Amino acid sequence: MNKNSLTLTLTQPRRSRQLRRLVIVLTLIAALAITGGCGIFGQQDEDELPENWPEEKLYLAAKDALASGQCGGAIEHYERLQTRYPFGPYAAQAQLELAYCHYKNEDPASALGAVDRFLQLNPTHVHTDYAYYLRGLTNFNIGRGLTSRVIARDPSQRDPGAALTAFKDFSTLVQEFPKSRYVDDAALRMRHLRNILAQHEVNVANFYMRRGAFVAAANRARNVVENFQQTPAMPEALVLLAKSYKVLEMNQLSNDALRVLELNYPNHPGIEEVNKTAVR
Repeated sequence: MNKNSLTLTLTQPRRSRQLRRLVIVLTLIAALAITGGCGIFGQQDEDELPENWPEEKLYLAAKDALASGQCGGAIEHYERLQTRYPFGPYAAQAQLELAYCHYKNEDPASALGAVDRFLQLNPTHVHTDYAYYLRGLTNFNIGRGLTSRVIARDPSQRDPGAALTAFKDFSTLVQEFPKSRYVDDAALRMRHLRNILAQHEVNVANFYMRRGAFVAAANRARNVVENFQQTPAMPEALVLLAKSYKVLEMNQLSNDALRVLELNYPNHPGIEEVNKTAVR
């Protein structure tokens, strides 16, 4: 055997062993990378979940969702923020904006609950005026859902509870925050609500009149005359008051109501109705 062939015989096994060792080392490195990498990437993914976001990131994500009209996503972020950071610097504002999201989602119960929590926890907050305004808006729109928008319905025929509560909310805003930017709109809505509440009282008074409950009719009509002056329902309330008193043979009171009616609404057809009303 010559020298060259001997060298070849000796170097081939050595290279083969080195190659096998290299493959083993690379396999181990790959395995470690996979197992270790899973832990690293898993931790990174976990940190990126909304449940682990810092307060500011949650708040900004909620604001972005709200600005893009995605109230559902905004609500999710706001609620998560309040759960994780109930006393953080964004907590109060998030609660107020959460109430607005519920209002936009036509979920008045949740909206009112969020506003009430805000007012209870933050009575001197810089946006307390807006909280009362939003509360009034929420109550103002109760019962004005899709059905009522498609099928026109006289609002005075609905339960007046929400309208009365909305009126009180707007009244609180106007009285306690007279310089608020929301006062002008609140005052217009209060005027509208007064008209609705007055007409509702007249509707009830007419109901009692038809059933012969003249005392109850007089009480409802008198409530309008005393508390809802300068509303469109006022002349009809005076007619009902004069008629019910006349039926009850309370002539002086009937004449007083008729005199006010004639003085303020001289051409109202109800004047003739009162004169034709028979005593029981």
